[in-house]
Amino acid sequence: MAIISMFYGIIVSMYFFDNRRHKLPHIHVKYQDDEVVVSIPAGEVLEGEIKSNKLRLVQAWIEIHQDELMADWELASQGETIFKIDPLK
Repeated sequence: MAIISMFYGIIVSMYFFDNRRHKLPHIHVKYQDDEVVVSIPAGEVLEGEIKSNKLRLVQAWIEIHQDELMADWELASQGETIFKIDPLK
């Protein structure tokens, strides 16, 4: 697992070789005790729960960084080093 961004108490990570379970490109998001898996680029919840206001922040961040997220997904699914992505400001 690699943390790719952090903002407003939200931790966004991507796992290496993580294309087997959900099949879709996705990120893992943690906020306090909540955890959720969110698809990219659609921003749909695949698994878990998170506060709705935090989910909206994550979805806005995904919209802004779609290209970078998809590039990181390609790298991570091949087990290659991924890059940090700017936080939501």
